[in-house]
Amino acid sequence: MTVFNGAFPVLPGKVETARAFAKETIGPQRAGFDESQARGGITRETWSIQENPDGSAFVIVWFESPDPEKSFAEIGQDPSDFAVWFRERVMEVSGVDLTEPPEGGPELILDWQA
Repeated sequence: MTVFNGAFPVLPGKVETARAFAKETIGPQRAGFDESQARGGITRETWSIQENPDGSAFVIVWFESPDPEKSFAEIGQDPSDFAVWFRERVMEVSGVDLTEPPEGGPELILDWQA
């Protein structure tokens, strides 16, 4: 299993929107989220908000998947109602367009296991 760990910016004034998005994703949108995760091969995912001293914030996303690039492609191309809703919310909170993710990605600089 491969791990993805990345930081998505939170646009100014959108921290509470990010929290509401997470609650809605795991609440009323849970069935769609579960189906989307299964299609993307994701077996576990966490989101954390990191607020910085300068007032900026990030959502730190961590997930396990056999192929994270495939997982991103799945959510970026999925025409389901859930995926369309999810992409719109990501765009609202972070300004990131999941239909056109940036090339590359986070650089893993340490991976330790006991």
